[in-house]
Amino acid sequence: MKLKSLCIVVFLFLSFGIHAQTVFGKWKCFNSHTGEVRSIINVFEKDGKVYGRVSKIMDEEDRDNLCTKCEGTDKNKKIEGLVLMKDFEKEGDEYVDGTITNPDDGKVYRSKIWLDEDNPNILKVRGYIGFFYKTMEWERLSD
Repeated sequence: MKLKSLCIVVFLFLSFGIHAQTVFGKWKCFNSHTGEVRSIINVFEKDGKVYGRVSKIMDEEDRDNLCTKCEGTDKNKKIEGLVLMKDFEKEGDEYVDGTITNPDDGKVYRSKIWLDEDNPNILKVRGYIGFFYKTMEWERLSD
């Protein structure tokens, strides 16, 4: 009986740990053509909204690149350190109504993010243009 109770407690503890995973933390962003890690994005909360900052660009030669095609206050800022994900709000298990900027072309896309239900170490990042969308998968950076 004690073994059965212990197994139940361990199962519940592990289940809560899995569901306690959040979108917050550091994520590996991949090059969709090569599969190589392109950058590390730090997803954080500020004033009740969710943001994502480029914390590291993996290619040393690109670390000083500026977002020359960005508009507004992001124009000509270093990409490394730039907040590219802005203003996401929690809605159920997703974060919605945010935007994500592609620093390569300066385009800003409506976006939403959520954890993969089968693997909480995968963050789904979806950008929209009208009715069309593209979903990327980022991998949680292990400490």
